[in-house]
Amino acid sequence: MNGREPKRHQDLEDVIDIIAGSYDSDDEINNLDSAALPNKRAVTAAFDHLMPVLYIGFYSTRALNRTNLRYAISEHLYPAQDILVEQIDRAVRYQERMGQLAERKPNGWSEEVVLRLLKKIPELRRLLNADVRAAYDGDPAAASIEEVIFSYPSIQAITAYRVAHELCMDGVPMIPRIITEYAHSKSGIDINPCAQIGESFFIDHGTGVVIGATAVIGSNVKLYQGVTLGALSVAWNEARGCHGTKRHPTIEDDVTIYAGASIHGGDTVIGKGSVIGGNVWLTKSVPPGSKIFGRAK
Repeated sequence: MNGREPKRHQDLEDVIDIIAGSYDSDDEINNLDSAALPNKRAVTAAFDHLMPVLYIGFYSTRALNRTNLRYAISEHLYPAQDILVEQIDRAVRYQERMGQLAERKPNGWSEEVVLRLLKKIPELRRLLNADVRAAYDGDPAAASIEEVIFSYPSIQAITAYRVAHELCMDGVPMIPRIITEYAHSKSGIDINPCAQIGESFFIDHGTGVVIGATAVIGSNVKLYQGVTLGALSVAWNEARGCHGTKRHPTIEDDVTIYAGASIHGGDTVIGKGSVIGGNVWLTKSVPPGSKIFGRAK
């Protein structure tokens, strides 16, 4: 050991003291009670267990049939249930302590929420089947359904959204956003879990798509990369969470929105069957069957 190593170690100890001392302030990010917060890696692990149940034939490492299907499902649902119950309970109890929930949840509430989610898996599979079919039918470059499920980033993002949306609608704090932001980090597609999205939803390419919390999207809607369904400025106290002032647009059925278009405002409605061209900026409603190209305020 040379003479410089003890000094280097002492210098590091001094730095550690400085960093630890910075936690004596009242900064909002100074939460030392981290064990009480949800664990992001645990939440994403639970979602990774749900993906094979939603698309089990695409994730299995062995041949499946009706004899072993039940076991294949159970080996994912048991850990998913255990993880989600613990993490939802952490989120709820933490926000109760912080005074961020209107009323205290009863004992066993987390278990009931997770069981409701798992019971909805057949319906989620039906919705996702329609989303996958919309991707296949809407993209001439898609060679097969299998290719869509394996490789399209929009399927990852929409799947995460549909799972997280169920939890969001049940009033689960934190966890839904962790799930959708996990998919956002992998796909480049940002869908708030509180948005309302109908059947047969397709995002082509997808990178840079943003869908806000109070957006409402009908059925058979197709978005291209870089589309923003965003908000205009409203008062901070009116905008918090998913249930405040409607800040994001409504997209009716059978609408196509091309790359880079930005549509903003809670009162903005894109009428059924409309086509919105690339890079259009819209802050006003358009009637059904509209074709909007260029700059339209």
